[in-house]
Amino acid sequence: MSNQTTVTEFLLLGFSDIWELQILHFVVFLVIYLTGLMGNFLIISAVALDHHLHTPMYFFLVNLSILDLGSISVTIPKSMANSLMNTRLISYPGCVAQVFLFVVFTSTDLALLTIMAYDRHVAICQPLHYETVMNRRACVQMAASAWIAGIVYSALHTGNTFRLPFCQSNVINQFFCEIPQLLKLTCSDLYLSELGLLAFSMFLCLNCFVFIIVSYVQIFKAVLRIPSEQGRRKAFSTCLPHLTVVSLFVSTGMFEYLKPTSSSASGLDLMLAVLYSLVPPMMNPIIYSMRNKEIKAALKKL
Repeated sequence: MSNQTTVTEFLLLGFSDIWELQILHFVVFLVIYLTGLMGNFLIISAVALDHHLHTPMYFFLVNLSILDLGSISVTIPKSMANSLMNTRLISYPGCVAQVFLFVVFTSTDLALLTIMAYDRHVAICQPLHYETVMNRRACVQMAASAWIAGIVYSALHTGNTFRLPFCQSNVINQFFCEIPQLLKLTCSDLYLSELGLLAFSMFLCLNCFVFIIVSYVQIFKAVLRIPSEQGRRKAFSTCLPHLTVVSLFVSTGMFEYLKPTSSSASGLDLMLAVLYSLVPPMMNPIIYSMRNKEIKAALKKL
């Protein structure tokens, strides 16, 4: 017999059933959340208040910080609240909103990281044309295109996922609503269309990653031709943080989505989800401020 009952709420996976460990989970997530909030707010404030940082690179960095703030605010607060109240429930509309917003922020994040690689490529490989190519209008158009593409992409995925009937169960083996975990709960062959869409998405992500790598190969070739050691060091200091952020974001995300899915919950799934959804937004401000003298100076002024 097929159970075709309508799902009105979902049960998220808890980190533990022991009260003391739930409190530990709450504290750890609170530290991650506050670190991410503080770091990204500081980056936004420093760039906004220091007119020396009103350049394309820092304009895109502010957009990245806004995306990171949104990304961690979608997943962490609900998980912390569930731990405190000793519950695992999330409503159906809440799950839809979580999926939509999380995909918006992560997909726009990747698009913006790709644009930032192009910005560094033009700055180092074509310095004489930089102000012409990366003018204010072009920067606004590129950032707006990344946001619009992320919203359309997310609407497509979210609509395609939640049009499916859920009848297997309402237990999601993750601490937030995630499309691959939701597809396990469907009882229709239509989920294959969403799997195909996910596969196409991975192909697009791979293309973005290849574009970034090719850009950086050309950047490093140009940097090595710079005669002065100080010039080379300055060029590397503006590129390495971005490359580190890209590597962290893409490697954890691809490993999470390309690994074989299991029908039962596992600690590995939870750890990978934490790595790709929480660690990059928390680490990005730290990575960008560690080797960037201009950001350090702006933060000291602030």
